[in-house]
Amino acid sequence: MKNKHLPLLSGLILLGIFVSLFSCRKINEATTLGTGLIPAVDNINTFDTTLEVEVFNDSLTVVTDSTLSLSYFTHYLGQISNDPFFGRTSTQLSLELKPSAFPHVFVNKPDSLHIDSVVLILDYVGTYGDTTVAQTINVYELASSARLDTTYRFREPFLPTSGLLGSRTFLPSVLNDSIKVKDDTTANQLRIRLNNSFGDRLLQYDTTASVVTGAYRSDSAFKSFFKGFALESASGGNAIMGFNLNGDNTKLAIYYRDDNNDALVEDTVVQYFTFAATSGSANIIRRDYSGTPFASTVGGAADNYAFVQATPGSFTTIKVPGLSTLSNRIVHRAELIMEEAFDLSNLLFPAPDLLFLDVYNPAKSGYTAIPYDFLYDINSGVSNISAMGGSPFQSTDGSGNNIKIWRFNVSRYVQHIVNGTEPAYDFRLSAPVYTPSLYKFSPTSSDFSNITVYVNSAFGASGKPGVGRVRLHGGDATRTNPHRMRMRIVYSKI
Repeated sequence: MKNKHLPLLSGLILLGIFVSLFSCRKINEATTLGTGLIPAVDNINTFDTTLEVEVFNDSLTVVTDSTLSLSYFTHYLGQISNDPFFGRTSTQLSLELKPSAFPHVFVNKPDSLHIDSVVLILDYVGTYGDTTVAQTINVYELASSARLDTTYRFREPFLPTSGLLGSRTFLPSVLNDSIKVKDDTTANQLRIRLNNSFGDRLLQYDTTASVVTGAYRSDSAFKSFFKGFALESASGGNAIMGFNLNGDNTKLAIYYRDDNNDALVEDTVVQYFTFAATSGSANIIRRDYSGTPFASTVGGAADNYAFVQATPGSFTTIKVPGLSTLSNRIVHRAELIMEEAFDLSNLLFPAPDLLFLDVYNPAKSGYTAIPYDFLYDINSGVSNISAMGGSPFQSTDGSGNNIKIWRFNVSRYVQHIVNGTEPAYDFRLSAPVYTPSLYKFSPTSSDFSNITVYVNSAFGASGKPGVGRVRLHGGDATRTNPHRMRMRIVYSKI
């Protein structure tokens, strides 16, 4: 009898070994999504599944995006004329430069001063786009109807201007070159020479109460005489250049001569107007998506690509239909995985530093931080965006091209969905400088708090508005694209 059943027993043993090996291979593939996915015991009873997603692209508007242009953010100037996915970007940078103190006087007697040159200087921090294409930057005086304060948004209309004060055509690549001016050698600055007539006007102001010349008696008086500068790209270019308004290299240099009351020797002197604590600024960034691949996806059906552009830009809604019907189980890891779709233009226009994932809560008519997985410290304003998955991994696609991959950890949230203690919301993927959000400081609380989540201003004090865009593989109903956006869940049965 034992010999009769030996072939059957041997077959069962071989089948068991095959199943064990297959299960281990499958689980090991799942563990490549991140460390700590699988418990240390009983791999055979641990499984993984992939849920398909749908993506829908949209752009933020003046109504839905109220992000303020703050003075300590990097301010961008220039234009992108040909992004193959997102079209055109144009900018206006406006700022006030003023004497360091009031009342202000120039050294020596006003009637013996003569302008040599006046130069607007900006502290350069980097370029986004093509540094080898020349741009022409015009400098205008802001019109009398303009104002500069702390309430400007990136999506404002361009501020009105009056006369042209100066212009320069240059390659962005030269901005980090060393420049020797008088006895000073400095790098990383944009210098634009302005009209001498504007410099003469500055020399003729004084500290009197005159409505014609009394600009230097107080800060408010100076603002009434001169509203500030507005810089725009007049022509050419395929890049936007970043400047630090609070940097040492941002100033107005006024070079003038004192004839020492008609003495034979004339000396050239320089005084600087700087960006002060009371100075206003604005950085207005316009997007033109006309005729672009991104524009063709907005408002349509689920798309094969997700398009995300930094503030003021676009976002993607991500739906995971299978989440709401997922049976109860122990979730060891749930990750929303998204891969960059390679294009040569990615080299000129790389992705934002961080992407941000949140959910739309219909009951609150607003966006909520990912329940249980997003963590926020109210005292410091620091969150776990990077650790949760906002920071990408470097990888390659099937053709060996360098790409970025994001893996958002939403394990705790998915656990609560399958437990029936949280609804399955739609996700939103974006790349803001900062964004308002609803957040529960206690998981057991029924109350939400309004917080501000700093995303792409977390990489230093300056922040990076307008910089970064990415085209990601979207959902794929045919499931034939191995790089498609997807949700991978590693779990055990209850």
